[in-house]
Amino acid sequence: MTLAVIIPAYNERPTIEAILKQVCAQPLVSQLIVVDDGSTDGTREYLEEAARAEPRIQLFLHEKNEGKGAAVLRGISAATAPISIIQDADLEYDPADYAAVIRPILEGETKVSYGSRVLCKDNDYPLDSFRLGSFVVTWTANLLYGCRLTDEPTCYKAFDTEFLQSLPLCSRGFEFCPEVTAWTRKRGQRIVEVPIRYDRRTIEEGKKIRWTDGVVALWTLLRLRLARG
Repeated sequence: MTLAVIIPAYNERPTIEAILKQVCAQPLVSQLIVVDDGSTDGTREYLEEAARAEPRIQLFLHEKNEGKGAAVLRGISAATAPISIIQDADLEYDPADYAAVIRPILEGETKVSYGSRVLCKDNDYPLDSFRLGSFVVTWTANLLYGCRLTDEPTCYKAFDTEFLQSLPLCSRGFEFCPEVTAWTRKRGQRIVEVPIRYDRRTIEEGKKIRWTDGVVALWTLLRLRLARG
């Protein structure tokens, strides 16, 4: 078992039980680090119960909502497994893809691997406002950082844990994704992509990202391109 799974969770009671079961079913998982980011819908209470029943779960509680990035950073600091991956608390991404996502790291090809929703042709991933925003952010990352990504904002980002913990990350919100991409490239590390499955959900179903987060992502990419380090 070689994998730490980091799950930031905020008001995900309808899906949190199912995603924890799916993650725990993966034989690669040795650590399941869940950070409840101030949930008020029963998510926290369920997580406390789940942590008592499953020894691999390490639960951290934020008394108030601090943002996805803040929750992810809390999880990163607790990771001890050789490889870490980010997992959203909804059901858009399939933990059965972990083995494929981390394979380039296990084989020594890279220290960073992303799961691409675009590369899997079977996905229902229409050209709506979310995908258009993803395309713009991905294109900008490629232009500024000399990479050839198809899906920069993907949730499934896997890292050599020691490398991940060495990055000077400080984002509090959804801008964690462009920030970690920027620092990965500034440190000279190639990002390998592999196809992953994707079951998109709508705002009505609980999707939390908004168009303003796309603007922040673009600014983060530009700001870090100009920053020293």
